[in-house]
Amino acid sequence: MLLIFFAVAILILSSALTELSQSKSELFGLMEKQSHSLLESILVASQNALLANEKIESEITSRLLNNATLIRTLYYQKKLTPKLLENIAEQNKIYRINIFNRYGKKILSSHKQIHFNLDKTNSPSKLLEPIFKNKTDTLVIGMKKARYEEGNRFVVALATKNNGAIVLNVKGKELLDFRQRIGFGILLKQISNNPEIIYLALQDSTGILAAAGNINNFELMYSSNIITKAIKDSSFEWHISDLDSLQVFEAVHPFEYKNKIIGIFRLGLSLEPLYHINDRIIRRVITIGIILLIFGSALLSLVFIRQNYNLLQKQYKTIETYSNKIIKSVADGILVLDHENKIKLFNDAVLKLFDITKKDITGKELTSLFNDKHCRELLNSESQVIQTDCKIRGSQKNLLISKAEFIDEDTNNNLILVIRDLTEWKKLENQVQRKERLAAMGELASGVAHEIRNPLNTIGTIVQQLHKDFEPTENKEEYLGLSKLVYNEVKRINQTINNFLKFARPEPVVASSFNLTEFINRLKQQYKPMMDEKNIKMEISHGYQGEVYWDQNQIQQVMMNLIQNSIDAIKSDGEIRIATEYVNDEIIISVSDNGEGIAEDKLNKIFNLYYTTKAKGTGIGLSLVQKIIYEHGGLVNLESEKNAGTKIMIKLPKRYKDIQ
Repeated sequence: MLLIFFAVAILILSSALTELSQSKSELFGLMEKQSHSLLESILVASQNALLANEKIESEITSRLLNNATLIRTLYYQKKLTPKLLENIAEQNKIYRINIFNRYGKKILSSHKQIHFNLDKTNSPSKLLEPIFKNKTDTLVIGMKKARYEEGNRFVVALATKNNGAIVLNVKGKELLDFRQRIGFGILLKQISNNPEIIYLALQDSTGILAAAGNINNFELMYSSNIITKAIKDSSFEWHISDLDSLQVFEAVHPFEYKNKIIGIFRLGLSLEPLYHINDRIIRRVITIGIILLIFGSALLSLVFIRQNYNLLQKQYKTIETYSNKIIKSVADGILVLDHENKIKLFNDAVLKLFDITKKDITGKELTSLFNDKHCRELLNSESQVIQTDCKIRGSQKNLLISKAEFIDEDTNNNLILVIRDLTEWKKLENQVQRKERLAAMGELASGVAHEIRNPLNTIGTIVQQLHKDFEPTENKEEYLGLSKLVYNEVKRINQTINNFLKFARPEPVVASSFNLTEFINRLKQQYKPMMDEKNIKMEISHGYQGEVYWDQNQIQQVMMNLIQNSIDAIKSDGEIRIATEYVNDEIIISVSDNGEGIAEDKLNKIFNLYYTTKAKGTGIGLSLVQKIIYEHGGLVNLESEKNAGTKIMIKLPKRYKDIQ
C-alpha cells in the first residue's frame, strides 16, 4: 500500500507538471490563432479602406468628366455663358468651372474673382500643359492645393478641339475627411483600445506608417529574421519579444495591396493573462496535491475498491450524455421504435420536420407520422435506405430514411430511423436542371435558327414568285391552293424560329425602380373584366410595399403569364391569390389558384419549351417566365396537384445586379 501511495504521489506530480506544460503550449496555440485571426481581419479592413478611397475618387472623377463632356458639347454649340456655367456648377455641386484657350488664358468661368500675388508655380498653364500640347484628351489632376483660397481641390480637365481645356474642380475637404475616417491611424487606434493589445503598427523599411498603443521604445526590426521570413513567405509569423522589460507576444503579417507589399503589420499582445492562467493552474495543482496527500492514505483502500465501479459509471454517464446531446443537436430527424413499433425516442428535428409537439408523438405508433402505405414500406422493406415522397401538413416532402436495428438491455429488437429532408435540395436540383435545359435550348436555337432561316426564306421567295409568274394550264385552283399553303407554312416555321431566337438572344435587363404594390394593383385592374366573366376573385396580400429595382416590362410579362395561366385553369367561381413577402433582402412573390391543377407525371415537363397542358397553348409562357427570372438572378418553383390547384413561387433579389 505504501509503494502504491508513493507511486500515486509521483504520478500526480508528473501529471501536474505535464498538465502545466501542455496548458502553456495550448495557450500559446490559442494566442497564435487569435492573433492570426485578428491580423487577417485588420488586413481585410485595411484593403477595404484603400478600395473605398479609390472608389470614391473614381466616382468623383466620373461625375466631373461627364459634366465636362456636357459643357464641351455646349461649348461647341456656342451656347455657353458665364451665367449658364454658374447654373451648371450650382446644380451639379461643382465648385468651379473654367475654360482656357490653348495659351492658358481663361476665356469663360462660372465665377468672377480678381486675384493678386498669384502663385506662378501652381499656374494652370503648367498643370494643363499635356492638353495644350495635344498629348492627351482627358487629364485627371486629382487633389491639389487651392491657388487663391485655403483648402484643397479635386481637379479634372477635358480638351477642346483647339487644344483648349475645360477644367472642373470640387472641394476636397469631404474626400480628405473620408480618408481620415477610414485611414489606418483611426483603424489601428480603435483596435488597440483593447487593454490586452500593447501595440499595433504598420511599418515599412523606412519607418512606421501608422501605429497605436505603447511604441515609445519600439524597435524598427525591419531586418529581423522573423519579419524577413514573413515577407519572403508572405505568411503569418510570431515570436516572444522584450519591450521595456516586458515580454510581449508579437505577431507579424505582410500587408499586400494589388499584389504589392506595402508594409508589415505588427501586433503586440500582453502575456499577463497567460501568466495569470499559469499561476491559477499551479495554485490549483498544489491545492489538489495537498488534499490528496492528506486524505490519500485514509482513502486509498476505498479508492482502489471502488475505482472500477466509479470508472464504469462515469463512462456510462459520459456516453449517455454525449448520445443525448448528439441526438438532440443532429439536423436529421431520429426515431427509435420499440419491438411493438411504437415511438420510444425522438429528437427535436423530428418535431420540427413534422410540425408537431412532444405529446403528439410520445408513445404513439408510426402511423401518427406516416400513413399506412409508407409505414408498411418503411417496416417491411429489406433496403436499409429508402427515399420516399409524402405529404406533411399539406406540404409535399421528399425524405431520405435510413434504417438500423439494435437489441436493448431487455433483448428486445429496436428499430432506428434517421430521416433527412431532401425537399429543398430537390428543388435546387430541379432549378439547376431546368437552367441547363434552357441553356441547351438557347444553343440549339442559335444554331438551328440560322441554318433553317436562309433556305426557308429562299423557299418562300420562290413560292411567291411562282404564284405570280407561273400559271398552269390544268388544275389551276389546286396549284394556287398548294402554293398558298406552302407559303403559309413557311411563315409559320419562321415564327417558330423567331420564338427560338427569344431564348438564344434574350432581351437585356433594363432595370429601374418601381413600387411593387402599385405594380400588382394595376395588374389586378387589367385582368378584372376577364375575371368577372368567369366569376373569379383575386385576393392580394402585400407583405412588402416598398420599391424594387427590376426590369418592369419583363416582370410584367412574367406576372401576366402566371395570372393568365391561373385564369385558364379555373373554369368558373374560382379564386386567385397573389402574395408578396420580404425575407433576407429577397422578394418572394407567390401566385396560387384553386383551378384544375397539374398531374404529377407532368410537373417535371411543365417548364420545357413548347410543352403545354392547354388545348390552344403554345408552351412558351412558363419557359419565358423561367428565362426572365433567371436573368434577374432569381429562382422559380411550382407546386401543383390534380384538382387541387397550383402555386408558383418566385424568389428575386430586391435589387437586380448585372453580373455580366
